[in-house]
Parts: sequence; C-alpha cells; structure tokens
Amino acid sequence: MPETTPARQIGGMALANGLLVHGSTHWAAAVQAADGSVSVATGRKVRFSRGSAGRFPVVRGVLRLADAFAVLPAVKRAMPEARFAMEDAGTGMALIASAAIAAGVRRSVRWPLAQEAAGAAAGLAPMLLALRTSSAAVWHGVEHKSIAAYESGGSEGIHRAAEHAKEHPRCGSNLVVPLLVTSAVANTASRVLFRRQGPLTRALVGAASVGAAVEVFAFSGRMPEHPLARAVHGAGRMIQAGFATREPSAAELEVGKAAMDALIEAERVTAA
Repeated sequence: MPETTPARQIGGMALANGLLVHGSTHWAAAVQAADGSVSVATGRKVRFSRGSAGRFPVVRGVLRLADAFAVLPAVKRAMPEARFAMEDAGTGMALIASAAIAAGVRRSVRWPLAQEAAGAAAGLAPMLLALRTSSAAVWHGVEHKSIAAYESGGSEGIHRAAEHAKEHPRCGSNLVVPLLVTSAVANTASRVLFRRQGPLTRALVGAASVGAAVEVFAFSGRMPEHPLARAVHGAGRMIQAGFATREPSAAELEVGKAAMDALIEAERVTAA
C-alpha cells in the first residue's frame, strides 16, 4: 500500500508471517512464530522521494515505490524470521507460470499493442490464484483493517480493527490495472521506436510504466468520484475481495496491532 494520505502517511505490506507498516520516518514489523509468539522490530526509513526530484510527475511515482521497497532489506536485517510473500514456494511457481503464459500469449497475437495487453493480462492469472491460497492474503487483510482503524480513530482506534473491512481504497491492488495499461502502451511504443532494446531501454520503459501507473493511482485517491478513479478502485476492490485478502483471526489482528503500536511509538519519540 503506497503512501498517499497527507495526514497520517501510513503505508504497509503483508508479509508471509506478519505485517510491515511504515510512516513518514520509521517502519515497524511484527511477525508471528509457529508457537504463536510475536516478535517486533522498528527502524528508520530511507527516503528517495525528498527534494525536487520527488515533485516531478512520473519520476515521483518511481521514487515513492523505491521508498517502500527500500525498507525490505532493513526489515530482513533486523528481523531474519520475517518472510516476504514472494519467498513462498507457491508464489515463486506462480511467477514462473505467469512469465511462461505471457510469453505464449504474445506469440499467438498479431498486433503489438494486442500482444502486450493480452500477454500482461494472461500472465496475471497465476499470480491471482496463488495469492488466493497464500498466507499473505490473511496478513493483507490484517494490513487493511489495522491501517483503516488507525486512519479512522487514531492510536486509540487500533484495537477496533476487526470492525473494518478487509478491503482498503488505497491498496496496491489499485495499481494492477493502471500498470497493465501503462506497460502495454509503453512496451508497444518502445518496440515501434527502437528496433533493438537493450537493458537500459527496457529499464527506462519499465520505470516510465511504473511512474505513470502510480500517477493514476494517486489521481484516483485525490478524485475518487472521477470515472477513471471509479474504474481503478472497482478493479482493485474486486482483486482484493476475490483473491488478495482473507478475513484474519483475532490473534492475527493482535499481530497487526503490535506493528501499529510500535510504529506510532517510534514516530512519537522522533517527533518529540
């Protein structure tokens, strides 16, 4: 969940065995061991989106995602027992299947734009199916409920996370459709303009696709009643409800509360 809410700036990511949340200056993670015990760790964030570069459209989208992903190595160093969703065997197999299906579909379609669009959409299916049965889907629900409870009631409202929906309007699932579209358009344009695509070209095209998708994501958050925003949020909510989230137990919500409490305390101390 990228950060877009100015008042609280709480982002998050479901782990395979817990929850990672991050605010303006710190991150916090809580994981649940097999015996039910809970471990918590916190640390400072690295920020790439500060300064003038963080104000340029498209570029700022890439930098904001970099902010979120830069937290991951720090989490792993501080808490080796934390497992990321992509570490699950099922998720790894789904990535391989997605790449194979996408390549096959692209070869079977004639027109470049249709090739890119059909390949991207077809390659998404294995990942959605893998998410539906993964442990990360439960922690994704914990993430949404915990953050929604904080956004609606502050630190005092976190214990009421169970009352909130497992779907959240700022979920990264809302990036899926915009990214499919921007990737298809950017890859098609690149194939038309450049006969030979080296690693640098592919990296720039990928970054432009991501940056443009994040701009659509942010616009949808600012203008939720706009038809584009309705379409983006509708698709994202459908992905969340059908594949990416499951209802957590009370014990799993307590893990989410531990992560939120740790983050609030770390940022409170910094502010003081």
